[in-house]
Amino acid sequence: MQPGNPAVDTADVSALLERGRTLSTPVLRAAVDRLAPPMDTVAAYHFGWIDAHGNPTDADSGKAVRPALALMSAEAAGAAPEVGIPGAVAVELVHNFSLLHDDLMDGDEQRRHRDTVWKVHGPAQAILVGDALSALANEMLLELGTVEAGRATRRLTTANRKLIDGQAQDISYEHRERVTVEECLEMEGNKTGALLACAASIGAVLAGCDDRTADKLEEYGYHLGLAFQAVDDLLGIWGDPEATGKQTWSDLRQRKKSLPVVAALAAGGPASERLGALLAADAKSTDFDTFSEEEFATRAALIEEAGGREWTSQEARRQHAVAIAALNEVDMPARVRDQFAALADFVVVRKR
Repeated sequence: MQPGNPAVDTADVSALLERGRTLSTPVLRAAVDRLAPPMDTVAAYHFGWIDAHGNPTDADSGKAVRPALALMSAEAAGAAPEVGIPGAVAVELVHNFSLLHDDLMDGDEQRRHRDTVWKVHGPAQAILVGDALSALANEMLLELGTVEAGRATRRLTTANRKLIDGQAQDISYEHRERVTVEECLEMEGNKTGALLACAASIGAVLAGCDDRTADKLEEYGYHLGLAFQAVDDLLGIWGDPEATGKQTWSDLRQRKKSLPVVAALAAGGPASERLGALLAADAKSTDFDTFSEEEFATRAALIEEAGGREWTSQEARRQHAVAIAALNEVDMPARVRDQFAALADFVVVRKR
């Protein structure tokens, strides 16, 4: 995928992500330390700070796209990146609340090449720690005690509610034979776009920007989220397990109605019809969990033959373009604009 020539090279994007991680992690750790035992250690395990036995580790803690966006957002409003740190931490807490619950609901046993929290510590702890992280997110903002913090909290709680809506839609779609492309995009806009939209604006809100600026930054983040999810959907079927940390054909194993699947079913033609028949039979199957690698590979090949893979790649490019168009309506330093554009390029061309 080549959405355009990146304004900042990959090394600079990596530096932005590392800055977001470096500035937000100490505050994030301090927030997690507020949790009552054993939730504090369970959360520390989830974030990759300790192993299952409580020993310190430097496990992968994610790409840190959302914290990077929050800090850049503050700079877009003319403030220092540090102004966005409370927003970066709050968004990261909500994001990880969703991961803890999603892993349990989806039955995922691996995240970032490690056993998931529910697998190690049990479903009850996954639920409780997820709830606690969500509550902590609001606490981190409200304790600032400013008008801007109140505005930021309203945007975060709205994004959180939409994220939950999206997860509910995602689960309900697994039990339907057909989902429209429009329904799938709405679900993914809620599940992924809403929180990235919040991340892209929350630093600017904390810096005191006007609502129009915040709304345009949210628009950028929302469409960036849709591009991000389109790429995730591709990786969920064709991604390398060594890179993704998940099983081969992971989304097919969970019967997810992701964009490649939905687009393939809507395309018509022999491959689309055969895929539809197989998926309808899968929904009624009592031995789906015992399917072989070849059976999942057959479904993936039919999705590609029907055009679902290429359509999703094109959709990622389209959403990327819409995000950049929104960005161009915000008055900000050229350097910061280039960084936002480069991060969008990174999201669409990333391998993991």
